[in-house]
Amino acid sequence: MNISRRKVLRSAAIAATVAMPMRGAFAQKAEFTYKYANNLPLTHPLNLRSKEMADAIRTETKGRIDIQIFPNNQLGGDTDMLSQLRLGGIDFFTLSGLILSTLVPAASISGIGFAFGDYPTVWKAMDGELGAYVRGQISKAGIVPMEKIWDNGFRQITSSTRPIATPADLKGFKIRVPPSPLWTSMFEALGAAPTSINFAEVYSALQTKIVDGQENPLAIISTAKLYEVQRYCSLTNHMWDGFWFLANRRAWEKLPPDLQAVVARHINAAGLKERADVAELNAGLQNDLASKGMVFNQPDTTAFRDQLRKAGFYGEWKGKYGSEAWAILERSVGKLA
Repeated sequence: MNISRRKVLRSAAIAATVAMPMRGAFAQKAEFTYKYANNLPLTHPLNLRSKEMADAIRTETKGRIDIQIFPNNQLGGDTDMLSQLRLGGIDFFTLSGLILSTLVPAASISGIGFAFGDYPTVWKAMDGELGAYVRGQISKAGIVPMEKIWDNGFRQITSSTRPIATPADLKGFKIRVPPSPLWTSMFEALGAAPTSINFAEVYSALQTKIVDGQENPLAIISTAKLYEVQRYCSLTNHMWDGFWFLANRRAWEKLPPDLQAVVARHINAAGLKERADVAELNAGLQNDLASKGMVFNQPDTTAFRDQLRKAGFYGEWKGKYGSEAWAILERSVGKLA
């Protein structure tokens, strides 16, 4: 078992305490008690690092800020929790930019199909001009984004029926996608039959054959135990996905500037650690998942990219994002349309 996998399992018992609101030694003196929600299992690096982050914030502020963590869709599905964040029922929320695009269309631009070839390209873009542009658009929607986007990973396609080696294998393929127009558009362009389902319902939808497959990073395939209901995993790297750490504006503005600085610093530092965790975890997950019965294949992605161009996918989304946003993307990743 590799170091990352062992670390995740060793931390699982500790992380289980995240399921209940966390209160430390200073909790009775807390001036600001905030709810942070996410959609990931307790053992995912995002939750392990979030617990460390909340503890560090509580300690440094001498208990003035108490961040309670609600993981694994405890407070609802993605779209419901986004609504709660906007209304103030949730104070912090981590959400994929691809799902956030239902409110902030530009947030999904980092998930354009086959845009990023590797992680150095991802971080150069998201810590640079492209990330700054998206944060600006999120801010216009009345939500406060933290500076560093957390890693979800490159997404892979899993199936209960067959490996996906070429675009032809996707013809009529019933695949679960998150509730985001970009996903639906991309898989329709590839000939599949996408169905939008919130993550909380994915396992049961696969188990009951409502859909034949889904797509997610290896870390989520592992921590959500999707290998129990999926046989094949095709390493398509078709989209990169990250989690924006978002704050309700009213809750954020209640914090004095010095406390805002402390919270932002710890959130961003935890995000960088989570990126390293996911990279380390993914390095050993293919072997681990194979030992659980998953069968892997590595498709040539050229045909998929060509199919998207032929179907007008890139041209369509260039028009939707606008020339300014598309130019920033292509300065980061090269010519697409």
